[in-house]
Amino acid sequence: MNNLFNLIKNELGKIYVMKSTWIMYVFLVALVIFSFIMNMVTDSVDTETTYSDDWKTELQEENQALMEEIEAEGEDNPFIESRNMELIQEKNYQLENDIRPYGYHAGDFVLDNLFTTSLVSLFVIIIAGGIVANEFRWGTIKQLLIRPISRSTILLSKYIALLLFTLFTVVFLLATSILVGAVIYGIPAINPEVIVNRPEGLASNGLLSEIVMQYGFKVLNIIVLATFGFMISSIFRSSALAIGLSMFLMFVGTTVAQAMAQYAWSKYILFANTDLSVYFTPYGPIREEMTVGFSVGVTAVYMVIFIIAAWAVFTKRDVA
Repeated sequence: MNNLFNLIKNELGKIYVMKSTWIMYVFLVALVIFSFIMNMVTDSVDTETTYSDDWKTELQEENQALMEEIEAEGEDNPFIESRNMELIQEKNYQLENDIRPYGYHAGDFVLDNLFTTSLVSLFVIIIAGGIVANEFRWGTIKQLLIRPISRSTILLSKYIALLLFTLFTVVFLLATSILVGAVIYGIPAINPEVIVNRPEGLASNGLLSEIVMQYGFKVLNIIVLATFGFMISSIFRSSALAIGLSMFLMFVGTTVAQAMAQYAWSKYILFANTDLSVYFTPYGPIREEMTVGFSVGVTAVYMVIFIIAAWAVFTKRDVA
C-alpha cells in the first residue's frame, strides 16, 4: 500500500511539474472571467434585479408587466410570448411554494458555468492520452519496471492519479467560479432554493445540492473519456491516437447515439448513457425504456472493459 501511495504521489508530481498543466489552469480562470464579461456585454442574464422583504408583491408586479408585454408584442413576436410565459410560470411557482428569489447571485453563476467543464474534459483527455504512452516515448518506462513493484500496481497508480487530477481540476474550476461569482454578484444566502426543470415539471432544489449533482454528472462524463483515453494510451503507446480518438468521441459520441435512437440497440451505446443529467430534465434519455440504473450499469460495464483491456496489454507487453 505504501508503494502504491508513493507511486500515485510520483505520478501527480509528473503531471503538476509540467508547465502545460498550469497553463491549462490559467485558461480555466480566463474562461470563468470571460463568462462574467459575456454576461455583462450580452445581457444574457438579468443581473440587476434584486428583491426586498416584500418580494411577493414585486413578483406579482413583474408578472403583470410580462403579461402586458405579451399583449403588446406577443402576436408579432412568438419568442417573447414563449419566454415570458416561462418566466411567469417560474414566478408563480415561487409564489405558490413560498420560495424567496434573490436575483442573480454567485450560485446562478456557478450553475451557468457548467459549460466550462468541456475545457476540463479536453485537459483530462490530454493527460490521459500521455500518462502511459509518454513513458514509452521518453524511454522512462524502463525505470519504472526495474523496480520491485508489479506492473499492475504501476498501472493502477497511473489511473488513480488520473482520477485525482480530474477531481482536483473540477474542484479548482468550481472554486474559481464561486470566488468570481461571490465577488461580482454576492452570496445572498448559504443554500437558497433554486427553481429547476424536471421531467415532471417545475421543482425546487437546494443550491448546494443542485451544484453537486450537476457537476457530479459532468465528472462522470469526464472520467469515462479519461478511462477510454487511458486504455488507448496503454494499448497502442500513442498519445496522439489516444487524444485524437477521445476528443472525437467527446464531440460526436452523443450525436451518434441520438442519431441511432430509433433502433432498440442504441441504448447500449456508451455515450447514450454517460450523461445522467438527462434523467433530470424534461428531455429525458434517447429511449423511453432507459432508466438511471440502466445507464449506470451500461457505463460501468464499458469502464470495466476499458480497464481490463489496458491491464491485459500493459502487464504482458515486452519492453525493448
